[in-house]
This record gives sequence, structure tokens and C-alpha cells, in this order.
Amino acid sequence: MSKSTGEMSPSGYLREVRALLAKGRHREAYQLLEAVMLKHPGDPILLSYSGYLTASVGGKYRKGIESCERAILLFEKISLLHDDGINRKFSAVLYLNLAKAYLAGEKRKEAFAALQKGQRFDPNNREVLAELEGMGIRKYVPLPFLERSNPINTLFGRMLRKIRG
Repeated sequence: MSKSTGEMSPSGYLREVRALLAKGRHREAYQLLEAVMLKHPGDPILLSYSGYLTASVGGKYRKGIESCERAILLFEKISLLHDDGINRKFSAVLYLNLAKAYLAGEKRKEAFAALQKGQRFDPNNREVLAELEGMGIRKYVPLPFLERSNPINTLFGRMLRKIRG
């Protein structure tokens, strides 16, 4: 942390948090946000990053997901007052952070839905696209009338993959 937690604006903290994350220093970013959130509890962008890091670094999945969801609601209220193109880009980031919190809590289905929402706000967001790609694309279910995890579906799927090469 280059500055103490009392000297920067929320956007300054956001830059510092993103720089720490880019360097892979997630724990430091988490610690910085814990301190910053005491001074700026109503900032939806910082709250979103705090939620994502609370889930992924702090291991408090439910709390992290709730923070990300609260950040989205706060941002939507603010966006109603100031509608401009930048809000759409920030919305994509908020949904990206929500997806990361869901993934930390092993909720892939919810994470995928959040990423799709984020992509609707900003179809060219590299981070959203990379996260979607990282999740992978599931293959079709051989027998759609059965659950994906059904042993018959699993066995049939394996046999089809071997036949196809």
C-alpha cells in the first residue's frame, strides 16, 4: 500500500486495488479494501471488489456474494440519476466481481448467469470474456430427459466421446 487509508478518493483506492490485483497481490488488495470500506461504505464499485475479495481471499462466500449484490443495487440507483455510457462498463465489472464471488463459493451456474449479464452491458469487456472462456463450455447432455449427473447419462456420454475420438 503506497498511501494510508485516509488520503485518497474512492477512485484512487480503486486504481490501487486494481493495480494490486494485476500484480497478483490479492491478499493486500483485500486488506486495503477492508480498511477503505470503513471510510467509503456507500461506494458501489469498492463494495463490489470488497465482496469479490471477501469471497475469494477471505473465504466468506455468502458475505462476499451479498456485498456484490448490494453493490449492484446501489449502482443501479446511482445510474438512474446519472445515465451515461460509462455506467454500462462499470455494470459489467460489477457482474464480473459477482461471478468471481460465486465461483469462489463453487456456484458455477450463478457465476455463468452473472457473466452473461455483464457481457450484455459490455460485450467487449476482456475480463468478462476471459472469465467466460475460463469456465469452459459444457458439452450437450446425451439424454436430456435425464439429469446431467445421472449414471446412465454419464456412461453414455463417455462412450460417445470414445467413439468420436
